[in-house]
Amino acid sequence: MTKKDLIEIVAKKSNLTNKAARDSVQTMLNTIRDSLKRGEKVVLTGFGTFSIRVRKQRKGRNPKTGDAITLSARKAPGFTAGKTLKKAVR
Repeated sequence: MTKKDLIEIVAKKSNLTNKAARDSVQTMLNTIRDSLKRGEKVVLTGFGTFSIRVRKQRKGRNPKTGDAITLSARKAPGFTAGKTLKKAVR
């Protein structure tokens, strides 16, 4: 499923125009992104939790030359599926 498919389904199921559905979906995604940028968790009960995960500094290898390099610490977005979503997928 693509973002376009999701917008079409939202428009159809909620009796909205495609433009209104696109704005709604985009607003939701932007809100989740902005919350994660501020370091907040986003909990959607029954679906899952979006959070920021901190990755520690570690050693790696340059695949081209084989030289050892140091990969710096960074933050990465993470998602943990909720109980209801896990049950639905099984």
